[in-house]
Amino acid sequence: MSQMRRKDKEMDAEFALGVLRDCEYASLATVNPDGTPYCIPVSPVLSGNAVYFHCASEGKKLDNIRRDGNVCLCCVGRARLVPERFTTEYESAVAEGACAIVQDEGEKISALRLICEKYAADNMGAAERVIMGELSRTTVCRIELGSITGKSNYNKSEL
Repeated sequence: MSQMRRKDKEMDAEFALGVLRDCEYASLATVNPDGTPYCIPVSPVLSGNAVYFHCASEGKKLDNIRRDGNVCLCCVGRARLVPERFTTEYESAVAEGACAIVQDEGEKISALRLICEKYAADNMGAAERVIMGELSRTTVCRIELGSITGKSNYNKSEL
């Protein structure tokens, strides 16, 4: 784990991987050619030490990944406003790694199946048809995790 200022909120890597695995979406940060950040939401799925997400086959995100694969992924799990205490209870994970566009068709199809299992579990009967129908128009990216940190602002007894 990298250094975290608020040690009282720090959680272990297993916790962070759970937040990443269970989150509905994450914010993916890439680097623009001029060095400025670019951040966009993605729908991640965790498989071993890799995170997959899908997207259209062109755009700023892919241009940045092709040029510089260093990325950061920020995931937020349970979040609850607590206005009477002027705070938000939350759990989060920040992952850094090397991102690449998946070229192998078998790996791409497997990743899309994992994405469908996470986000459309009740509609898996149609998943194969949709995957194969959209395969040529869909890009899949893989992030090889380099590091991950976890944080929680919940009372430890509530986790």
